[in-house]
Amino acid sequence: MFRFFENLVDPFAAYTESDAPPRRLWPFLWAYCRPFKAVFAATALLSVIVASLDVVLIWYVGRMVDLLASGAPAAVWADHGTEFILAGLAIVFLRPLLAGADVALLHNTILPNFGTLIRWRAHRHVLRQPVGWFENDFAGRIANRIMQTPPAAGDAVFQTFDAVAFAVTTVIGSIAMLAGADPRLVVPLLLWLLGYALLLRWTIRRAGPAAKASSDARSAITGRVVDSYSNIHSVKLFAHHDREITYARDAIEHARTTFQKEMRIITTMDVVLTLLNGLLIVGVTGWAVVLWYQGSASVGVVAAAAALVLRLNNMTYWVMWATTGLVQALGVVAEGMETIAQPIALTDVADAKPLNLTEGRIEVQGLSHHYGRGSGGLDRISLSIAPGEKVGLIGRSGAGKSTLVKLLLRFYDAEGGRILIDGQDIAEVTQDSLRARIGMVQQDSSLLHRSVRENILYGRPDATEAEMIEAAKRAEAHDFILSLRDPEGRSGYDAQVGERGVKLSGGQRQRVALARVILKDAPILVLDEATSALDSEVEAAIQDTLYGVMEGKTVIAIAHRLSTIAHMDRIVVIEDGRIAEQGSHAELLASGGLYARFWERQSGGFIGTEDAE
Repeated sequence: MFRFFENLVDPFAAYTESDAPPRRLWPFLWAYCRPFKAVFAATALLSVIVASLDVVLIWYVGRMVDLLASGAPAAVWADHGTEFILAGLAIVFLRPLLAGADVALLHNTILPNFGTLIRWRAHRHVLRQPVGWFENDFAGRIANRIMQTPPAAGDAVFQTFDAVAFAVTTVIGSIAMLAGADPRLVVPLLLWLLGYALLLRWTIRRAGPAAKASSDARSAITGRVVDSYSNIHSVKLFAHHDREITYARDAIEHARTTFQKEMRIITTMDVVLTLLNGLLIVGVTGWAVVLWYQGSASVGVVAAAAALVLRLNNMTYWVMWATTGLVQALGVVAEGMETIAQPIALTDVADAKPLNLTEGRIEVQGLSHHYGRGSGGLDRISLSIAPGEKVGLIGRSGAGKSTLVKLLLRFYDAEGGRILIDGQDIAEVTQDSLRARIGMVQQDSSLLHRSVRENILYGRPDATEAEMIEAAKRAEAHDFILSLRDPEGRSGYDAQVGERGVKLSGGQRQRVALARVILKDAPILVLDEATSALDSEVEAAIQDTLYGVMEGKTVIAIAHRLSTIAHMDRIVVIEDGRIAEQGSHAELLASGGLYARFWERQSGGFIGTEDAE
């Protein structure tokens, strides 16, 4: 039975992705609700039926009181015994069946699948965002919003069906029942309903923004705490334990004050509601007693009216809390939308084709990019790299070397100019096909928090075990990998490397990253200080491997250690976002320009960071 309800909706079913999700709350939620339309309709119908049965049950208690008081027991049973038996059977069998179906739709179909669908689709959407988008936010805050938005949306849907639909049906049924007994009994109920609606409106208008503020504050805590944890080496290295405690305390205190404001609203609401419900009980029951005293109402009417208002009294607290919870949940969803509903900042053009790489020729034409600041980055660079040519890029920090590589990988769209690969503008080909043709090793090669095997196979998941091991051997990584063992007892290629690879040394991480790129075997190779984390002996061995890997590939290598690129076909010197000079190592030394001064001033092969005289 459970599987039937659990499988009514597949949260992982195929859907059409949108580059620009709705930015308003209800259209945003409706986009996720579409697969649940039939389930929501059935749940709404069952919620109304179950709530109506509860009102009918109260009405029937009043009827029983009147029937039991209408004559001798034997006569009453003779006249109404069959009715009593049928009513009992309906209560024992029909009511649980309908209520069970309603609960199963809520708890087994909607709650598990609706949150899963939102989390799955939200993660897919966020993962499509460009690198620059992630650089502008805390990873912890992004993850927190991905995690807290789905259960909040699920709670909102649950409260809508479990509380709001039930409450509306109960109130309407109560009005109908009291009006049927005596229309005058409806007057205190309507007056109470007006006061309840005003209180609900007051609460919702304040609880929503307060809940969003609390959610924002909690996300800020997560962002700050995760930032400290993920940079724990820096925290310990600079002995800033107390500073980080204060940094987190400020966010925690802000969360406390925002939550206090939210709770003040709840307390006020609870006190006023208790007063309103007291007036409801006295008004309806007292009026029913007056009518009974005047002979206008039976004892059954008094009993039913009393039972009804007591039920409403209990229900109103639940409904108010549920409605407040609904508003709070919607506030959390609204806060999560600030991340989840952001449009994709960098997309493929409508008719983007896969990159057709035939030679590996790279043409940079008038390329400019300043990260929206108007300065820094690159300024109208033009550069031609022939198929199979090995080009070294050098320049001071901030000269624009890494910007050029990021634009080549299309981590950003260039603000001016373009890059062509084999005559194809990279802005007009699919991003995945572009990056699949480029292998890159960075200076700080962070690894996935997975096994060594999974990290290397990330370069080419369909590679064989033998191919993976051969790549590790070429990267001088095989021997140290075999000696690894993690706290859970996994060893060798099955050992976990820790978050960002922290369980490995810098040199070990770099060699695993090299093995990954070697296994990928892309026709264009980008090396960004690829051997800077290695000791001299391992670097010498890796250099030979890299030269072998470079064969037949177009290569761009960024280096501060000039000895690592001296043998490149051409060296390009970038200064202040422009190409200052280019040529072979010998030609640049002979020209006596920037490169020659860098070479003269380097200590251990590094470019000086101060201005040349």
